[in-house]
Amino acid sequence: MDSNLPFLPVNIAVLTVSDTRSLADDRSGDTLVARIEAAGHRLAGRRIERDDADAIEAVLRDWIADPEIDVVISTGGTGVTGRDVTPEAFGRVLEKEISGFGELFRMLSYAKIGSSTIQSRALGGVAMGTYLFALPGSTGAVRDGWDDILVTQLDSRHRPCNLVELMPRLREHL
Repeated sequence: MDSNLPFLPVNIAVLTVSDTRSLADDRSGDTLVARIEAAGHRLAGRRIERDDADAIEAVLRDWIADPEIDVVISTGGTGVTGRDVTPEAFGRVLEKEISGFGELFRMLSYAKIGSSTIQSRALGGVAMGTYLFALPGSTGAVRDGWDDILVTQLDSRHRPCNLVELMPRLREHL
């Protein structure tokens, strides 16, 4: 961390994907929101959407089009069951995948849950200048994804490099 550099808060929207949760019992979403705000970032939106690829895609497209949202982080729907369709919805909107995010998430997760980590299809990418990250729905996975990866990559002071410093260049092709 280079304390000589300014901290640049990022506008982050949180999407919980679940057929059963509401805002009243969305512990994973609450955990993520608390960490985002504690890090000094701004919560730019929060939704709960059912496990439906079309519905998830619609929310993602709305948020990607919103110039006030820099990052979307979802929680839930990244497993391998029939209702787990978050990666498919992300795949419909992503322009570039950040393969290292899912790889690093599973590597870190392996140290905690062993080979069960293969059931996670966590992923990251970019669409229309907006970063998108899909985390599993457990509070542990949210903590791991935020605390071990995203908190530093979304901090403009992190060295040797971070995702924030690339934001002005994400839309160069548009």
